Amino acid sequence: MMKIVLIANSRSNQIRDHQLSPDLEKALKDNHIRFDLLSTQYHGHASDLIRHLAVQDYDAVVSMGGDGTNYQVLNGLLKYHPEAPLPPLGILPAGRGNSFARDLQIFDLEDGIAALRSQMTRKVDVCCFSQAENPYYFVNLMGLGFVADVAQTAARLKWAADFGYVIGVWYRLMGLSFHELVLEIDGKVIQGKNCFVEICNSRYTGGSMLMAPEAQIDDGRFDVVVLSPLSRLSLIATFPKIFKGTHVKNPAVRCIQAKSASVRTHPQKKLLPDGEFFGTTPTKISILPQQVRYFIRRGAETGDAHQEPR
Repeated sequence: MMKIVLIANSRSNQIRDHQLSPDLEKALKDNHIRFDLLSTQYHGHASDLIRHLAVQDYDAVVSMGGDGTNYQVLNGLLKYHPEAPLPPLGILPAGRGNSFARDLQIFDLEDGIAALRSQMTRKVDVCCFSQAENPYYFVNLMGLGFVADVAQTAARLKWAADFGYVIGVWYRLMGLSFHELVLEIDGKVIQGKNCFVEICNSRYTGGSMLMAPEAQIDDGRFDVVVLSPLSRLSLIATFPKIFKGTHVKNPAVRCIQAKSASVRTHPQKKLLPDGEFFGTTPTKISILPQQVRYFIRRGAETGDAHQEPR
């Protein structure tokens, strides 16, 4: 029988009074998965819960929530257990975006349980970014500029689920503005006015928006998507194409693969790693190739997919 620790966002609809819903508890037991439930009490609590966790006692560390919960769990593991052999990570999607889980072929709770049951894992790159010389980590993507402004609006529209991002785009279009950017990518400099930058380890953002169609979570590189200034009309025409990834054909869009980058802006811009508002420019980004393992649903295998011992 598999034993996991389940770090759950207490705002998830699967949590009531810091207890797991009966249906989910039954689903885990039916799949021979024993669990210790740790429910968050405040924002950032997931990382604090990891601090005193005996990770070696578990077959998996599983986050239940959205991309932000997974971000907190990942940062807790890499900050507080840097030398420990980490068990694989799992995701039970119960949040608003759940963008990263899509690259693991996990779209709902049933898929997340199936991934744990399959015992298949995939090595995943981790992106490291700096704030005041301190390292932090993400596995989905990190944005700044217009994309962060949209996410800030969408965060106030939780009732709208993924559609909140669409509303956010239209709202932010009314005050569309650009900032000065100095972006160094593997030693090459891009400088000038900018609309947004996304540093993408995986492909999706805002749930089903295909921001970086060519990104791979285990290739030792991240994909940098840079949008230069464009008119509101052009942005309106380009936005729907992001759901199929064809927005990259717009001449204002540049996609560059890299192993390191640094970002400076004027004015200073907020950062949005894995759906969490944390930090500001300037920042430096590097890649940690295949740093962690995630459970995947069958169909997300690559050449390095691994069957965990039972």
